[in-house]
Amino acid sequence: MNYRYFIKLAFDGTNYHGWQIQENAHTVQQVVNEALSMMLRETVSATGCGRTDSGVHAKEFFAHFEIDQEISVKACKDLVFRLNNYLDVDLVIYNIFHVKPRIHARFSAQARTYQYVITRIKNPFISRYSHFHYGPVDLELMNKGAEFLLSESDFTSFSKVHTETKTNICRVTYAKWEEDGDNLVFTIRADRFLRNMVRAIVGTLLDLGMKKITFDDFRTIIASKNRCDAGESVPAYGLFLIRVDYPDFN
Repeated sequence: MNYRYFIKLAFDGTNYHGWQIQENAHTVQQVVNEALSMMLRETVSATGCGRTDSGVHAKEFFAHFEIDQEISVKACKDLVFRLNNYLDVDLVIYNIFHVKPRIHARFSAQARTYQYVITRIKNPFISRYSHFHYGPVDLELMNKGAEFLLSESDFTSFSKVHTETKTNICRVTYAKWEEDGDNLVFTIRADRFLRNMVRAIVGTLLDLGMKKITFDDFRTIIASKNRCDAGESVPAYGLFLIRVDYPDFN
């Protein structure tokens, strides 16, 4: 009999090539698998709630794994403690808990929320976690573009080309820019995201805010379903996965 467990974790993506295991690359999934396999003394392969681009951070990330042995609540807490003592400081395990076999880290997730941070003051102490942008932007116009995303469903124009996804349909339920001191923070929530989608959206909304394109141009870009029409993707280090929503773990 196999037992399924969820892991709640967070990571600074600076030194990782994303979550997904890749050949000849340092990834979060690889590190987690190796640590769990060593601690549990059996081969463990964790499935993540999604893949993240190289350099992207996660304040909240979930994965699940299955093993032959049952772990008590107390043993799960002890495992969390031992893993955090073993892992580097850029990766933390918050919790490990048992779930029913039908609960899947990726497919059971109902929504994911990302934030992108832009700083308008050059600051070496936050340069790994925000994108420096100099010059004025029209925040009201950028929010007009963000709100328009809620009425759209096909985000091909913001997707990395030649991906393995079967559809580029996503349901965006929240998208908004807010000022936070010297920072501009873009928050977006959707049922799913395409590869590079958030960074491409942010880059295109920045073009809108700098008046490089008009609002009509922005709508035309989405309608074109052509990645070449959209703006450049902003750097990965300003992007954070901050929340993953599940219906019920029981």
